[in-house]
Amino acid sequence: MDWMMLGIVLVLVFTVGFVFAPLGLGGGMLFVPILHYIAGWPIGGELILTSLMLTGVVSWGSGLVHRRESLMDESIVKIALRGAIPGAVLGAIIVSLLDDKLDFTFKLVTMFVVGWANYKTWKKMRGESSRISEPMHTELREGWVTAGAGMGGLACSSMAIGAGAIYIPVFHEYGGLRARKAIGTSLGTMMFVVPTAILSHAILLQGQLPDWAWLVSLPLAVFAGANSGAKFGMRFDDGVILKCFLVLISIIFIRYGIDLSSYIV
Repeated sequence: MDWMMLGIVLVLVFTVGFVFAPLGLGGGMLFVPILHYIAGWPIGGELILTSLMLTGVVSWGSGLVHRRESLMDESIVKIALRGAIPGAVLGAIIVSLLDDKLDFTFKLVTMFVVGWANYKTWKKMRGESSRISEPMHTELREGWVTAGAGMGGLACSSMAIGAGAIYIPVFHEYGGLRARKAIGTSLGTMMFVVPTAILSHAILLQGQLPDWAWLVSLPLAVFAGANSGAKFGMRFDDGVILKCFLVLISIIFIRYGIDLSSYIV
């Protein structure tokens, strides 16, 4: 056991939970690179399960706070779960079928998602998405909410992320929710979808669980970060957080691109 490495990873996952929980993001897009590049874990069942576990902890740690503050629409959560739960199961099935092609496919798909996230974050920073406080549609569109959440569940299970970047705009535009309540409802959806994804992967994927020290300490660090972030993180300027997020996912995009080039050369 490399205790120094464990300590570094604990600090990083605590920071991810603290910074991104107030934004309604599960942090999986950053947990995977931390475990893969810093801790040295290969892309596989062990990493996917652990990243999903940490993402689930973020959703519960921050989601409970949002629920106590009445920033979660539970009726929308129930509608979203109609699509998100089947999507999560389907995602786990797809991952299990990829087998030895998982590393290549995972990074390729993630590059597309990271590229899209870069574009959306850049637009938001330029003010082109500044009208986020008011939804375009005030009425509830159940079909769109269910379909959009289904895509979120699929992304959650196949990419080991919370999929808040999908849920939030869906709930905002088609659920008629204001920004902060869309974030809380996104977290509420993750609270059920991520455990479903974990269970599905545990059944379908073969692989050993990580060492007990990682298994116990990582969730505790993330929960502490997410819970603290939900309480105090809203004091930070969203623009600063978005800039940090943009830099980090840009680095991830470049690194995944370098890795994928090795399959071509």
